Amino acid sequence: MTAIGDYEQQEDKSLKNDNYQIGKEDDRTGAQRPPHVWRKSISKAVKKTMQQMKSMLPVLLGVILLMGLFQTFISEARISSVFTGELLPSAFAGAALGSVLAGNPVNSYVIGKGLLDVGAGLVVAAALILTWVTVGLVQLPAEMSALGIRFALTRAAIAFVLSIPIACLTSWLIGIIS
Repeated sequence: MTAIGDYEQQEDKSLKNDNYQIGKEDDRTGAQRPPHVWRKSISKAVKKTMQQMKSMLPVLLGVILLMGLFQTFISEARISSVFTGELLPSAFAGAALGSVLAGNPVNSYVIGKGLLDVGAGLVVAAALILTWVTVGLVQLPAEMSALGIRFALTRAAIAFVLSIPIACLTSWLIGIIS
C-alpha cells in the first residue's frame, strides 16, 4: 500500500519534467505535450493554408479576368433584360445560371459580386451562389454513379427548387436589415 506522501512525490516529479508544460495535454493520451509539438502543428497548418491559397490563386485570377471580359462584351442593358428585376423570374434565372456553372464555391462569390455591380440584384446573386454550391449539374454524372440516379436527381431538384425561395428570403431579409 502506498502512502499519500509517496503519491504526491511521484506527481511532483512528473510535473518537474522540463520538456512538458502544465495545461497542454496530448489529445490522444491525455499526457502533457511538449511546446515544440504546438509550434510544429501550427507551422504545418500555415504551410497547408498557403499551399491551398497558392493553388486557388490562378483560378480566382481566371474568374476575375473572365468577369472583366464578361463586363466588356455583355452590356448592363443585356444583363438587365435577362434579370428583369422581378423577384421570381430573376431568382429563377440566377438559379439556372448557378446550376450550369462549375468551379470552386469561392468563384461564385466573385461572380455574384460582379452581377451585383452591374445591377442584377441581390436575389440573382443569392440564387446563383446557392445553386452553384448545391446543384452543380456538371458534377451530377459523378454523383449519379456514386449515390444512384434517383437520389442524385432528387437531391439536385430539391436544391434547385428550394434555392429560389431561399434567395428571395435572403434578399428580403437584407432589405430589412439595411
